[in-house]
Amino acid sequence: MASPLEAYVRAHGGKRVLRKILIANNGMAAFKAIYSMRQWAFAELGSYKELEFICMASKDDLEANAEYIRLADAWVEVPPGKNVNNYANVPLIIEIAKRQGVSCIWPGWGHASENPALPKACAAAGITFLGPTAPVMHALGDKIASTILAQSSKVPCIPWNGDGIMAEIQSDGSIPQEPFKKACLQNFDEALECAKRIGYPVVLKASEGGGGKGIRKCT
Repeated sequence: MASPLEAYVRAHGGKRVLRKILIANNGMAAFKAIYSMRQWAFAELGSYKELEFICMASKDDLEANAEYIRLADAWVEVPPGKNVNNYANVPLIIEIAKRQGVSCIWPGWGHASENPALPKACAAAGITFLGPTAPVMHALGDKIASTILAQSSKVPCIPWNGDGIMAEIQSDGSIPQEPFKKACLQNFDEALECAKRIGYPVVLKASEGGGGKGIRKCT
């Protein structure tokens, strides 16, 4: 006899039952994910226990008695320190997922959630990634690629070195390399020419990164 979760998946045309979930995050992101999915399971399937959650927990989170750890069914201790040691460490996340035999990985926000290497590694390991594919993540995470996509969709954009460059979105959600390279500044002379065309002051920024890091005002 099929479980309530299996019956739900079949009734909605699904092909794979995702029961055991690795929460590759911590803090509020992890808490909200587990709490929300448990609420959904109770409302739709009649039981909180239809889904099983495995969480990652650093020494700091364990010592703080973090709420998300108590909500999970089990936890795996990960190295302390910077997130490259734990929640942003893609090889570690995949290793834990394989060891725990999870069906899928929920990345949350921050940490490894915007790293295309994670969905790529999940696909290679046969684990479902609860998020966008690697090409889509890269296209939207890169400032040049995402702006080309925006102006190709007729979204008004402020003047920049890639003004007017259009691209057809490919089947995997990425953009072709030719328009991408065309929109990249290759040297100082190109940057100077674009700055003169746009008009000072201008902002110089790397195409990747976040949180405003690397932004420079040029006058």
